[in-house]
Amino acid sequence: MLTKNSNSIAEGLKRLISDEQVLSSKEEITVYEQDATNSKISKQLPDAIVFPKTIVDVQTVLRYASKHNIPVVCRGAGTNLVGGCLTDFGGIVLNFSKMTRIYDLNETDMTVKAEAGVVLGNLLKETEKVGLFFPVDPSNMAVSTLGGAIAQASGGAKTFKYGSIKGYILGLKVVTADGEIINTGSNTIKNSTGYHLEQLFIGSEGTLGVVVEATLKLIPKPQERRVIMAYFDSVSNAVNSVNEIIKAKLVPSAIEFMDKNSLVSVENYNPNGLLTDKEAALIIETDGSDLDLQEEKIVSCLNSMNAVGIKIAKTEDEIENIWKSRRASFAAAAKIAPDVMTEDVIVPRSKLPDLVLGVREICDKYNLKVCMIGHVGDGNLHPQIVLNMEDDVQFKSYMAAKGEIYRLTSSLGGILSAEHGIGSDKSAYMYDVIDKNLLLYMKKMKKMFDPKNILNPGKVFNDIDR
Repeated sequence: MLTKNSNSIAEGLKRLISDEQVLSSKEEITVYEQDATNSKISKQLPDAIVFPKTIVDVQTVLRYASKHNIPVVCRGAGTNLVGGCLTDFGGIVLNFSKMTRIYDLNETDMTVKAEAGVVLGNLLKETEKVGLFFPVDPSNMAVSTLGGAIAQASGGAKTFKYGSIKGYILGLKVVTADGEIINTGSNTIKNSTGYHLEQLFIGSEGTLGVVVEATLKLIPKPQERRVIMAYFDSVSNAVNSVNEIIKAKLVPSAIEFMDKNSLVSVENYNPNGLLTDKEAALIIETDGSDLDLQEEKIVSCLNSMNAVGIKIAKTEDEIENIWKSRRASFAAAAKIAPDVMTEDVIVPRSKLPDLVLGVREICDKYNLKVCMIGHVGDGNLHPQIVLNMEDDVQFKSYMAAKGEIYRLTSSLGGILSAEHGIGSDKSAYMYDVIDKNLLLYMKKMKKMFDPKNILNPGKVFNDIDR
């Protein structure tokens, strides 16, 4: 085993790949001690940052790391919200910003290949040029990467109609902990040949292998889209409107929720004419054809729940003007207090009113301000709790509230994370919500793929020795 010394690790890497691809000065590596988690910084600085340009570079780094028992943490845009990119054991950070190829875009097969560092927004633009569509759209898609989206099993606003990223992965190229390559899946839309290991790596948060390339399924780009925004005097009416829309056999591409605190914070941050005296709002996007009929039926459902201030956007400028308010929610919350802690709980849709009202009660109990947004078509809620983490009272209140929110979610038949992952931030709570035998087999898989526990150690499970 290599002596644990940053200089020796960096020098060893520089003998294997180009000097310009390795960062190791304190000023350079300190930048990588945080991701977007907000509550944490790494317990230990990384020893080196490597910018692989090719799959061979990734193999080289992992063979070196395996030989010397050095941790490896993968990083895309660093927008992870659960401590998934933290380097608590030091080691090597693989920054994929140089691996951004999009290629083999096939209009007939409706497939494309892309490297892990490709930004999702760029992928969408490239596919739309030929009339195709990649519908995975996390709110930070302008910066978030394909590799990160696969690692976290990302969804986004359009999951209600189109599903999450796991439905669009046909195959993955994965580098194992010892530097070998696994090619999972196929180039075909259907595949019943052997185990679907690509699904195992999706959502594994870089703990089983390093995804370097994906073969993606595309769909035809919808002909047009519209957005409806409506306001409500009660949270229950807003959430129950979603049930009315579903009962009417309507499938909008997105159904998004904003509570009053979120509306107020966004309007203060970037004035856009939001009705801040209302308790909640829904943003509903429809796409495809027959949009007039869809619009008519949706408006009828909204009116049945006493919606007010209904606004319909038909041009791209009007549509983006509404969406920018929803996407600004995190930045707006950050103006209220130094820290924003975003949760990612999900329950069966029928239990969503109980979750929304329960989270509000919990935050009121601990005197915490919360701005709630969410993909309510999926039952997915993102409470954004704003506070000062350096204030001991607020920090203790937040930790207590967090535990209660997770217990509430579990009692409603829900789960800890819908699309953000577990990372190090939620790992201690896994044991309260996951079947014990299932946890045992998950750990067995981790041991099989990564016997030395060098791949993103301390994430998902916090009790596997290094």
